[in-house]
Amino acid sequence: MRIQGGLASCVGRLTRGALAIGNFDGVHLGHRGLFDAARSAARDLGGPAAALTFEPHPAKLLAPEYAPPRITTLSRKRELCTAAGLDVLVEQSFDRAFAALDPGAFIDLLAKTGIGQVIVGPDFTYGRDRKGSVESLRAELSERRVQLHVVPPITVHGLVVSSTKVREFVLEGRVQAAAALLGRPYDLDGEVVRGEGRGRKLGFPTANIDTGAELLPSVGVYAVRARIQEARSSEGAAGSDSFEPPRFGAPIAGAANLGLNPTFRKDAHAGGGRDRLVLEVHLLDTDQDLYGATLRVEFHHRLRDERRFPSVDALRQEIVNDIEQARRLLASR
Repeated sequence: MRIQGGLASCVGRLTRGALAIGNFDGVHLGHRGLFDAARSAARDLGGPAAALTFEPHPAKLLAPEYAPPRITTLSRKRELCTAAGLDVLVEQSFDRAFAALDPGAFIDLLAKTGIGQVIVGPDFTYGRDRKGSVESLRAELSERRVQLHVVPPITVHGLVVSSTKVREFVLEGRVQAAAALLGRPYDLDGEVVRGEGRGRKLGFPTANIDTGAELLPSVGVYAVRARIQEARSSEGAAGSDSFEPPRFGAPIAGAANLGLNPTFRKDAHAGGGRDRLVLEVHLLDTDQDLYGATLRVEFHHRLRDERRFPSVDALRQEIVNDIEQARRLLASR
């Protein structure tokens, strides 16, 4: 997949292509519907299948105090867009100048790329103060001989798929519900760092994950699968010619605790102080030295809340139960 650093870099480079437009945080099933439409249109038109996204999320600039936590990092978004079969990802810097563009100027930028079709969702708005609507977009594009395809909402079990709903499910720890909307388990990446070694002393060594993820599930114990990054590949910085996705090994079943270790902390209570949350992953049937490695952790099932135990022995027995439950749940898939 080729990455373009904004619409200004795409003049004449998307000729006869199809362009899906959105923020695409999470690259969930709703986004995939737009990408599928772009790929289908691109085949008919004879050009590239492309998507236009914005960095950072517009709310980070326009209303930072209300900006939602990101579901996916930029690198993960690129990876998922590549897997969705896109030929080009246009990463438009959402700064004050871009936010101030009137709707007509935005349409002019689109038309200069040479695209043959634009794909959006039914609630799409654009331009300064979000003055542009789907109706005005259709009229403006028609004048420039560019088609518009509006993709209806995608639903799962009667629920409209949205990034907002995915965030809600993840924050509540409802990781199976989040996976249904994402079309895959919710995951996050992080480096394995040295912890306090309590897991190994208990007989259950853990990988302590240092993740920069903005969105974390609620405190608790989860059945997870983890993949070890095999090699660091070029991540195709904005404006570069291509993006090479990182490679990860086969999934390894495990049990993870995301929380505060209340049994060992006298100043913490499960469920509070998210700034001090620790993610510890015990991988089943393996004892590799993972310090310094990057792990991708997929959250499959929530097992229980994190809680304080009356003794270390009681905690050890509960960990045994957690591992057996995780093993059973993950084996059934």
